[in-house]
Amino acid sequence: MAIPAMSGIVNLESHYSVEDTLTRLTQLLGKNGVMVFAIIDHSGEAAKAGLSMRPTKLVIFGNPKAGTPLMQAAPTTAIDLPLKALIWQDELGKTQLSYNDPAYLQERHQFPDTLLANIAGAVGLFHKAIE
Repeated sequence: MAIPAMSGIVNLESHYSVEDTLTRLTQLLGKNGVMVFAIIDHSGEAAKAGLSMRPTKLVIFGNPKAGTPLMQAAPTTAIDLPLKALIWQDELGKTQLSYNDPAYLQERHQFPDTLLANIAGAVGLFHKAIE
């Protein structure tokens, strides 16, 4: 699924199911000292409301030591932190992992380039989770 570059969203196709991709990502985050604050099961909540939705889960995660300097430098960054990864099944039945491009967040909030590395490390974990 192609998403316009201006949206700031990056999509990665996973080789695994939504559930397996979620498990792989949360394990990688934990092994790297990143806290998982919440997992929101959008499709599960839809089902509870009697609605049908393809598997869709949102992982909210972060590390205060990495995120706090960003919010100190640019307080509006707090609207996009903690970081999020959306794991969902597309219309073809393929699993996607979507996230906000760290460079897009830097441009959006104008925090110093030197702080970009504080959030860019998650990208490598996303790639490992889908391989």
